[in-house]
Amino acid sequence: MNTIRLTMAQALVKFLDNQYLNFDGEEIKFVEGVIGIFGHGIVVGLGEALEDDSHSLKFIQGKSEQGMAHIAMGYAKQKKRRQIMAVTSSIGPGALNMVTAAGTATANRIPVLFLPGDSYGNRQPDPVLQQIEQSYDHNIGANDAFKPVSKYWDRIARPEQLMSAMIHAMRVLTNPAETGAVTICLPQDVQGEAYDYPAEFFEKRVHFNQRRCLDDSALVRLADTISAGKKPFVICGGGVKYSEAGEELKAFCSEFNIPFGETQAGKSTLPADNEYNLGGAGVTGTLSANKIAKNADVILGIGTRLNDFCTSSKSAYNNEAPMLTININDLDAYKMNAEPYFADAKLSLKQLTAELKKRGYKSAYKTEIKDVRAEWAEELDRLFSIEMKEGLAQSTVLGTLSRDLVEKDSIVVVASGSLPSDCQRVWNTNSHNAYHAEYAFSCMGYEIAGAIGAKLAEPDKEVYALVGDGGFLMLHTELVTALQEGIKINIIVLDNSGFQCIHNLQRSQGIPSFANEFRYRDNSTDRLTGECLPINFAALANAYGAKGFEAKTIEELKTLFPELKKSKTLNLVDIKVLPGTMTEGYEAWWRVGTAEVSARDSVVKAAKNIKEMSAKAKQF
Repeated sequence: MNTIRLTMAQALVKFLDNQYLNFDGEEIKFVEGVIGIFGHGIVVGLGEALEDDSHSLKFIQGKSEQGMAHIAMGYAKQKKRRQIMAVTSSIGPGALNMVTAAGTATANRIPVLFLPGDSYGNRQPDPVLQQIEQSYDHNIGANDAFKPVSKYWDRIARPEQLMSAMIHAMRVLTNPAETGAVTICLPQDVQGEAYDYPAEFFEKRVHFNQRRCLDDSALVRLADTISAGKKPFVICGGGVKYSEAGEELKAFCSEFNIPFGETQAGKSTLPADNEYNLGGAGVTGTLSANKIAKNADVILGIGTRLNDFCTSSKSAYNNEAPMLTININDLDAYKMNAEPYFADAKLSLKQLTAELKKRGYKSAYKTEIKDVRAEWAEELDRLFSIEMKEGLAQSTVLGTLSRDLVEKDSIVVVASGSLPSDCQRVWNTNSHNAYHAEYAFSCMGYEIAGAIGAKLAEPDKEVYALVGDGGFLMLHTELVTALQEGIKINIIVLDNSGFQCIHNLQRSQGIPSFANEFRYRDNSTDRLTGECLPINFAALANAYGAKGFEAKTIEELKTLFPELKKSKTLNLVDIKVLPGTMTEGYEAWWRVGTAEVSARDSVVKAAKNIKEMSAKAKQF
């Protein structure tokens, strides 16, 4: 047997450099590179292997471990899960800083390979700097925190263990039904230990995307249920986009006169101007989608996680309407007590279209779809033209950006606060895969790093990170990485002086304003009720070496945009918007845990309403 003597870290790099994915006949190099911050637990092991020029993996230096992992996630998400970046850090705090990002990747079903350094396998320098110790179990360390947020987890205690660990890591990373964060912990001494690895371990390995179709009996059952309905409604989830099933969905809806709504992950699978596209569905949905969904007699969820925003906490649909799901993930397929069908979106839609055509099926919709689209178009005109004496309304700013300023094929990235809600409703995307939302975890601080990842994935497109001041303050330091790498993104900060999305939720449940706005402390009351903090985000961008702009009016915003487009470096636009000027819900409800006992009648009343609405929602 031919062998190659390498350190464990060198073998890891060589293996990753030879992984490929075959998607519908197209062969793609699967691991594009590594993003990392070196510390004592990684720099002389994996760092030495990465420094060598015998591989083609690109290395990018991060500035925050969570941020760099979000870059990797943004890259893989924009690549529709067909290429990934690995991320690496030292042990202890560096590793733990990535746990939130691992949760973000797993919640969104996005493949990211985490390679945190670990404490010594031989336990001789014990405890080493940054090591966590537990008196009851010496095998537990900081990296065990990755277990609940990883789809696969392993620790390489001996160099030869790398082989089985990495085969399983690739099994999960390339499996669209089970993908997410994969964590391989690298003890710092084992990284440098040598082993005679079989040469075949490093040979080019191609992982094939294997589509799954409906079997004959499943197809008949599914077609029977749909054809028994008169007014079906389709939920287009992210699985439709990842499967490249947009044209099949378009043909299906057009052939049978069936409308569809989009989840955050499914948005921009088909253009907003498609006559059957009713926009966002659920809590952050449009009036058009939610009206039709409420009266539908069959619900077909395709490639969706059916989370509580998509289902309006299980209240969006008629409880008597059959819930059908097509999904490659069994967990998702069984949600909402659905009748599950385990299949690929693209193949199953082709099969279902052919079967229903044989039966001569047509829905009973007449002008309802056209009518609700027209009604929603009027509402958008109203939202986009709101004028206020005190300042700018957020909905007006978004309307100006989406209708007049941002190029149609540009990518917009959102993640937290009121912006994902607003954008799912009002941001009309007419270019495929141009809407990039992280909303499974709604991780504050994802926006800028995610936008950098999206730009790495599609360097020829303009990328806009839409972020509130709260999300910006959570994590923005990867903009330095963008400057270092010459990556141009456009950051639009909509500054409304605090966590106004949660501020709205707080007050909607009868609770007075408390600790959700960025205000100075009032010494007379010892509460944060003073003046709002005057933060100049444009000046901060300039201090980093980027280009910072301020826009106080719509006219100023329009005037500065040509300069953004001409700019070759990172831009940040600081726009002050009035609190409470985001869009409201449209015939949707969200279940929250309001206090049943309170000194305030308004809180008790809100809790009573939650209880009444909960009783009407689907229970499982």
